[in-house]
Amino acid sequence: MIEQVFHLAQGDDKTIEKVVMDENLHYMHMILNKGEGLPEHFSNSNVYMAVLRGTLTIGLAGQEDHVYPKGALLKIPIDTRMNVRNLGDEVLELTVVKAPAPVK
Repeated sequence: MIEQVFHLAQGDDKTIEKVVMDENLHYMHMILNKGEGLPEHFSNSNVYMAVLRGTLTIGLAGQEDHVYPKGALLKIPIDTRMNVRNLGDEVLELTVVKAPAPVK
């Protein structure tokens, strides 16, 4: 078998999983319930964030929060301060790709 196969978590429980973490990119999958979020941090690579379900509330670089629905794809530059939260009523599910892979 040439391909590698990865499986994403299913359901509504809070999940932050690192699916692929290699020298090319980092691919993460997140499920956040109402009121949950990530610690505020700076992006350590170019970040591509896709909203798979629910509504994403995100504050970037000190600007006011923006809200993105299911189907939105964000491209966030490296070294951007990020505040990622689920302030909506529905479960928020995201995929996050960092490319190129961050260097330590």
